[in-house]
Amino acid sequence: MSQTVNQAVRLSFPQKISRLGERLHEAQWRRYGMVMLVGKVLGVAAVMLVATFITELCFTNVLAADSPVKAADIVNPVNTMWTLVAAFLVFGMQVGFTMLEAGFCRSRETVNVLMECIVDTCLCGLLFYAIGFAFMFSHGNGFIGYHWFFLKDIPATYESTGVSFLAFWIFQFAFADTCSTITSGAMIGRTGFVGDLLYSLGVSGFIYPIIGHWAWGPDGFLATMGATGGFLPTLGQSFHDFAGSTVVHTIGGMVALAGAIVLGPRLGRKFKRDGGGPMLPHDLTIAASGGLLLWFGWYGFNPGSTLSAMDFEGIGRVSANTTLAACAAGLTAMTFAYFMSKKWDISFTVNGFLAGLVAITCPCYWVSPTGSIILGGVAGIIVVLGVELLEWLRIDDPIGAVPVHGMCGIWGTLSLGFFAVGKYGATGPLAPDNSAPLRGLFYGGGLTLLKAQFIGSAIITVSTFAVAMLLMWVVNLTGTLRVSKEGELYGIDLHEHGISAYPEYVITALGSPSGMTDGR
Repeated sequence: MSQTVNQAVRLSFPQKISRLGERLHEAQWRRYGMVMLVGKVLGVAAVMLVATFITELCFTNVLAADSPVKAADIVNPVNTMWTLVAAFLVFGMQVGFTMLEAGFCRSRETVNVLMECIVDTCLCGLLFYAIGFAFMFSHGNGFIGYHWFFLKDIPATYESTGVSFLAFWIFQFAFADTCSTITSGAMIGRTGFVGDLLYSLGVSGFIYPIIGHWAWGPDGFLATMGATGGFLPTLGQSFHDFAGSTVVHTIGGMVALAGAIVLGPRLGRKFKRDGGGPMLPHDLTIAASGGLLLWFGWYGFNPGSTLSAMDFEGIGRVSANTTLAACAAGLTAMTFAYFMSKKWDISFTVNGFLAGLVAITCPCYWVSPTGSIILGGVAGIIVVLGVELLEWLRIDDPIGAVPVHGMCGIWGTLSLGFFAVGKYGATGPLAPDNSAPLRGLFYGGGLTLLKAQFIGSAIITVSTFAVAMLLMWVVNLTGTLRVSKEGELYGIDLHEHGISAYPEYVITALGSPSGMTDGR
């Protein structure tokens, strides 16, 4: 059999035609060919009949009975899924924050950092469900919302976004959790766990959502600023913060600053002007990896704030701007720090690209890639100067939360007034609305937008810092904000949690480089 097949394969094309003609003269081969032809025709006809039946049954009949498909029937689910994916990315930033803070702290403080980050997340979720979301995103007045407590009587979708209400809630919970976690970064190593719970309750339940309502609430006085009958109607321009340089990062940074001031420095912290320097981080591998995880999560933070997969050009622009600002800031921070210390500092490089991410968060929708590089580069310099300023002021901020989030949040908010290109207006559930684009000073827009950004940033910055100082002072009066001297010297992990993060972790002399001093 195989020999016959091989011979057939070796036949040339004319030979095959000749053999076919010979076989058609034979009655047996003619009957065989006819059966094959009829069988194939019947098979094709059967397939077409089945396909026609399924189409009529599952599609044609249903569409005839229902009204035509509306755009919202497709767009709303797509936008909801986009918002949920972005929310999951933003929530993943908690892993980055936890690793960043754990890496930059001392090993004796690691368990305390892990516990605070995890418990703050759990506490924030319940508070945002009960009161936080209502204060921030429901209708009320210019200062506070007062509907939808405990998510009661909520509509199917949030406002005009077309996004599922609870999907929007998940997205905004992830933002609130970010603000709460920022705060703890400047208070590492000396904050009591009970004190952390108390101030976190104030931040997640009241400070963040109430002040955030001013800029992001449907009737917040900064969101409606410049409108007839609103705050500063003669200005003719509202405050803008696309993804939270002010609402998330400046608020978190100012609360962190208040906490660091009220707590005071860690025991043994000797500042440069007193002949000392920062306490060294215990694991820069974890810290750098955490920083990169935060960068990855920022692709949910910024592009996800469109709340619309239909605004595909806006999503692409925001993603590109976010990337370029981070890249520029990381390089400028590294270079600027080198001229100060003559070392290529990984801490400043990581905090540098984080500073660029914070800065671009406000203007990412309205600026160009070139503008993103410039404003990101400036943020990289600001974060280095900010760290040095806190050092000079003798304020102990172990991870640089205040310069990264507070100072660069302010810069990013103001940068919109300089770099908005005058092409883009607002995102939307179906398509962007560019009928009223934002135009900054460098693009011929004058000072109006810059004034609005300055007013909004100043009001939120000052208000947050003042209220946070009061909150920290009250918590400090309870005696729970800072651990005792004995507890801090014993080790906050062992004192507060009864376990070390590395119970079997030992660095031997053989594993230490010769340049490392015994006083590490």
